[in-house]
Amino acid sequence: MTVRKDTVYEKFLSPLVNNFLIDQEAMKRFRSSIDWEAESDRLTNPTLIHPEYYTSGNFHGIEGGYLTIDAAVTYDPITQYALPPNETWVRKGLVDRIQVRPRRILDLGCGTGSMTLMLKQTFPQAEVIGIDLSPYMLVCAEAKAKTAGLNIQWRHGNAEKTGFPDASFDLVTMALLFHETPPQVSRSILQEIFRLLIVGGQVVILDGNQKTLQQTEWLTEIFEEPYIKSYARGNIDAWLGAAGFGAVESHDIWWLHQVSSAVKPLLDRDSEMILEVNHNLPNWDNDSGHFPTPAYYLYSNQE
Repeated sequence: MTVRKDTVYEKFLSPLVNNFLIDQEAMKRFRSSIDWEAESDRLTNPTLIHPEYYTSGNFHGIEGGYLTIDAAVTYDPITQYALPPNETWVRKGLVDRIQVRPRRILDLGCGTGSMTLMLKQTFPQAEVIGIDLSPYMLVCAEAKAKTAGLNIQWRHGNAEKTGFPDASFDLVTMALLFHETPPQVSRSILQEIFRLLIVGGQVVILDGNQKTLQQTEWLTEIFEEPYIKSYARGNIDAWLGAAGFGAVESHDIWWLHQVSSAVKPLLDRDSEMILEVNHNLPNWDNDSGHFPTPAYYLYSNQE
């Protein structure tokens, strides 16, 4: 059981963020606009058993972690300030590392769907599926997708055991997932991804910069993150190699973040497959691409 303690965020940053940077009235309107229990029941997989690591502690100072309405309502407002210097630029770092033209994309640990929506906007012809352990987060993700007019499938499921067939995806992504899972679970997820990808398929992972977190321990104390220190001591590149991936590489993003990518290697020289590199992705710095609007913002200008 995780021991509860005040974090740097709660001691120093929360008053600033909550009182001056976040539109509290907009969040209240968003919360009251949805029948959360009915919508979460509709999306809930009744056969899913939540893993112990997910239910035994708090995340981001929220009692009960992500299995709460508060987690879904507050996630976007807080995350925009938790990914400096700019959430759009950081998430764009994942998109920039995609080397395939996917027909089917799986976004694991999709949360409120910010990364999932960006993937669908980048690859509008692809089938995109977001999967998460929290039905409340999926309710928020679905609301954002409907507002954006994007057709995305949302699944309540476990990234370790997705239930999808072998070799059923060209691209699997994860954003901000591994620092919230024990390392042994992260390695299990990578084994599942290897199974899910076609030969030549790609995995791309956005998360905290492990080298930076190792060298700057105070960063791990900002939010209540029960697994971030063990994540910082790990090495995603090594985990990818151990899972069987090839062409493994990681790139720093703004010092605080990293994007890691790898490819499921060819089985033999006769199974040659050419990867199409995407040179015509949307430019997220101009009007051809736009970052998905956080759900609670939809209510910020309403009377």
